[in-house]
Amino acid sequence: MKGYIQVYTGNGKGKTTAALGLALRAVGAGLRVFMAQFVKGSKYSEVSGVERLGEAITLRHYGLGFFVNREPDEADFKAARDGLKEIQAIMQSGRYDVVILDEANIATYYKLFSVEDLLAFMAAKPDHVELVLTGRMADPRVIAAADLVTEMREVKHYYKEGVEARLGIEK
Repeated sequence: MKGYIQVYTGNGKGKTTAALGLALRAVGAGLRVFMAQFVKGSKYSEVSGVERLGEAITLRHYGLGFFVNREPDEADFKAARDGLKEIQAIMQSGRYDVVILDEANIATYYKLFSVEDLLAFMAAKPDHVELVLTGRMADPRVIAAADLVTEMREVKHYYKEGVEARLGIEK
């Protein structure tokens, strides 16, 4: 089966959730899934959910946490750049059918690794691998290189009414 490159981007909610939905569908069909999370460093419910699936989905973190109240530092850059190299070797290994780079677009936005590095990663994708990139602010060059792009557009969000992120729903 030929694999394609998918991008889930935009300011709306649901990019990681869409990638996890694809991962669940892939596991149900007997495919092997590797998911790498950039930027995110703490244990969200999505991580706990993947852990409950056992070995069906391999999930690794290549981030030290969000930069909400700080600028990324050298440790953030190193974790992301080393991670991208490691993931490329994993993708080339033939062990996985689906590879997800969660928040890869944010990683390029914050220059944790360059858009050129991400484009080279995309170009190195083996033919059988389905590659999924998530995150807001996808670079136009990444969008152009992808085969499928979905933009999540926020129409209305209860966060603006003061609703905090809820366990199991947003976090």
